Amino acid sequence: MRLLHTMLRVGDLQRSIDFYTRVMGMKLLRTTDRPAQKYTLAFLGYGSNPDHAELELTHNHGVERYDMGTAYGHLAIEVPDARAACEHIRANGGQVTREAGPVAGGATVIAFITDPDGYKVELIQRGTL
Repeated sequence: MRLLHTMLRVGDLQRSIDFYTRVMGMKLLRTTDRPAQKYTLAFLGYGSNPDHAELELTHNHGVERYDMGTAYGHLAIEVPDARAACEHIRANGGQVTREAGPVAGGATVIAFITDPDGYKVELIQRGTL
């Protein structure tokens, strides 16, 4: 078994594609439009299946926002330098919610950002895991 993708529901598909491609450096891998079923999918990632897991953004037509609920935690993305990643994300309009630094009680360097729909994304610095 292996992880194929993670799906997030988004209120504005183009805004989310822009964030994950321009700000986070992912590539738009493919899209699927299902007008009869009233949804559109966009698959993004740093590579595609089968070598990499993908992020599936789902836009249900007519829905502009979702409540996060209490079950969602975060996505995690490995970065070479968490501080530099935060600077890049901030300079490109992204929101840093926890600056890069060691995790409490450990040495792993992490940071947190929030995507345009409010989803949390943890940045984990490579080499500190």
